[in-house]
Amino acid sequence: MEALYSLPFFLFEVPNLKLKRPSWFQQPSAMTVFSFVLLSYFLVTGGIIYDVIVEPPSVGSTTDEHGHSRPVAFMPYRVNGQYIMEGLASSFLFTIGGLGFIIMDQTHTPGKPKLNKILLIAMGFIFIVVSFITTWIFMRMKLPGYLQP
Repeated sequence: MEALYSLPFFLFEVPNLKLKRPSWFQQPSAMTVFSFVLLSYFLVTGGIIYDVIVEPPSVGSTTDEHGHSRPVAFMPYRVNGQYIMEGLASSFLFTIGGLGFIIMDQTHTPGKPKLNKILLIAMGFIFIVVSFITTWIFMRMKLPGYLQP
């Protein structure tokens, strides 16, 4: 198998190029890369690809028992469908939960005062718990009666 992979290197010679990096190009800072990754995570988990392809409305509407139309943010009984606001709200909660884990990871940096560590642990824990409970409530709004005895 190795002979098969090395065959093109016997036939072709790799050019000896000396490429210089442009002087205006600089490596982005860690915070810039983090911000880009966090923004792309927010958009992808929010279903931006689905929203572009399907073009759902931002919110839906339903008729109550009195015949009045009222807005709804969740498309009930449809796991494969979503409104734009539903995706953005869920994505916000996923991002807050992920940030909670990142905040809790910051407690391990050396030289941080004990009060700051306690505050970071509390804030990270609150972010994770609020994100989990609210996402669970959203799931119950999306699929009423799911996982009920």
